[in-house]
Amino acid sequence: MNTTEGVTWQVTDDPKNSIPPWLLPEHASHVHLIAVGGVAMSGLAVLLRARGYRVTGSEDQLYPPISTLLERLEIPVRRGFSPANLEPPPDLVVIGNKITRQNPEAQAVFERGLAYVSLPQALYQFFLRQRIPVVVAGTHGKTTTTAMLAWIFTLAGREPSFLVGGQVKEWNGNARLGDGPHFILEGDEYDSAFFDKRPKFFHYRPQALLLNAVEFDHADIYRDLDHVKEAFRWLVHSLPPEAPLVVCRDFPHAWDVAQRHARSVDFGFGPDATWRATDLRDHERLSFTLSYKGRAVATANFPGMGAMNARNALGAVLMAEQLGVPLAEALQALETFPGVARRQEVVGEFGRVLVIDDFAHHPTAVAATLDAVQQRYPNRRIWALFEPRSNTSRRKVFQQEYVRALARAERVIVGGVLRKTSDAVPEAELFSPAQLVADLERRGVAARHFDDPDVIAVAVKRNVRAGDVVVILSNGDFGGLREKLLAALAERQQERAQRGVVP
Repeated sequence: MNTTEGVTWQVTDDPKNSIPPWLLPEHASHVHLIAVGGVAMSGLAVLLRARGYRVTGSEDQLYPPISTLLERLEIPVRRGFSPANLEPPPDLVVIGNKITRQNPEAQAVFERGLAYVSLPQALYQFFLRQRIPVVVAGTHGKTTTTAMLAWIFTLAGREPSFLVGGQVKEWNGNARLGDGPHFILEGDEYDSAFFDKRPKFFHYRPQALLLNAVEFDHADIYRDLDHVKEAFRWLVHSLPPEAPLVVCRDFPHAWDVAQRHARSVDFGFGPDATWRATDLRDHERLSFTLSYKGRAVATANFPGMGAMNARNALGAVLMAEQLGVPLAEALQALETFPGVARRQEVVGEFGRVLVIDDFAHHPTAVAATLDAVQQRYPNRRIWALFEPRSNTSRRKVFQQEYVRALARAERVIVGGVLRKTSDAVPEAELFSPAQLVADLERRGVAARHFDDPDVIAVAVKRNVRAGDVVVILSNGDFGGLREKLLAALAERQQERAQRGVVP
């Protein structure tokens, strides 16, 4: 047992949920993934396929790009969850964390005595125990920073394995099995499965850790900020003393849980940071000066936007340097970083109306994204289309914080609050779009609330004007809003062209 600051985590895996010795990876041949359509689960499918395993999956709803990825790899996916999906019986079943105990396919796994594990347990047993796990953790920035680090290692010829929580655009995928010793992945603080409520990063046993923000999130899992910090304290405490820890000092809670580690490197914008990003500039590309203890060392220049991405980049190049990639080489690789789908992704422009899709859902990330858009596109009117979808944003815990974050936009449309039977929120605790709209209007921001994404797309089409930037903010598909909005704006552009209206 390990006890840290009042929290106790079981260090050894629960034998009931671990892979039996006779079903270790070298003995299994058929692995079945329940809820294979998740970003991380599909990445695991890619990795298992690369190792030569027979991989099957099941999913209730499956969309591109994951559906096309699985088709390309010839991984059969059965629609819906049913005991029939377990025929013929697989050697091992990986149960995704969106699956509840009442799921009929999961129940059949238990009734038939099939071996089963969570996603993070499978990652460790099949891949991480044979490599050097390099974990990127924190409330924000995990996906982009992990992708940056994997990009740097790849261009530096280190042939890393990686698993990213989003599609890296140049690679048309989110996972790869490399021949090098390092495995780069996100360390998610969310729970592993309904039968394993420990954080996913509990299982990864990192040999190097990059820690960005630590803030309150996942209100369905954690009681409060102290509870979140306990999990991150355990993560830091689990690091071997000689393992590098790169931590962002701009977030006081991250610095608080990390500063006692023996081999730590801190970074950020603030004057107390050892490594600082200064002279931030955004002119179609993002650039900043890297300073070490007040002395300018180098310049970063890459396609991202906003202060958050500068911070992500600084953390990535410092971790790369800690693991043997020279700073100059890491910065050179970063210059061509292609970005990650749905992370400040420019998805189209119609009659000088620009559409950006972003995964931001925590108020800190929403504010950072809107700040980045303002800096990249000054003097242009910004629309924010926000969906209260995450298990935290569906609750009132950040009701006022969203007001402050979204007030950066001139036009705001709030979608309906996602209702989930697996995480039913009492009405008194439910996030209020109507209250958000009223609070924004009191601040002089034109705001509306529509439950139907079709209505949102029409509202934008009718009221947008040339030069506007429309930012979609959701950690899900927002009811297909992205495709509906692009279609509506393309129709608007065609209608205006037929009338002879110049954009």
